[in-house]
Amino acid sequence: MNPVRYIRVGVIIALGLALQARAADAPNSAAKQVAGLFMQGCVQFAGDRDGLREWARKLGLQELPADVQEQFLYGLPGVVFDASNKEGKFVLVSEDNGSCSAIAEMASGPSVIAELEKYMQGASISFNVTAEKGDEAEKALKHREYVAAQGQRQWLLLISTVKSPTGGQAMLTANRY
Repeated sequence: MNPVRYIRVGVIIALGLALQARAADAPNSAAKQVAGLFMQGCVQFAGDRDGLREWARKLGLQELPADVQEQFLYGLPGVVFDASNKEGKFVLVSEDNGSCSAIAEMASGPSVIAELEKYMQGASISFNVTAEKGDEAEKALKHREYVAAQGQRQWLLLISTVKSPTGGQAMLTANRY
């Protein structure tokens, strides 16, 4: 047998396994991304729509077309930014009332919660889970509510995720309290 052939087969197998591992980790990677976007945008600028929109534009996030924005705003006034990157599809929703949401097309629900709580702890934001419940209309969803605070700033947070650890949509929403 030709040793070069064995090396080629070994490289192909290793590459295939690496791609499978990366694909399996994609929902966890997206969870980290959406939690980071939420902390940097929504938690930082909750209640400050102009500050949030200026920050998003400085990052180079583009507004989605009006018809696509409507899919996220449901008739409410606001602006929706495309925050997609190599890790997945993400949007940042800035409502005119100051509410802010970060949405991932595909993320691991348990990882979203874990990453968010890790980021809040790292930022010295205290938080309490005030409710955790399933969605009566959409059985695959789970909602987790928090009251969070840092100094004089307080937030109400609603985290909606798909229950499956393999992933699904995730929406993290912040409002000033």
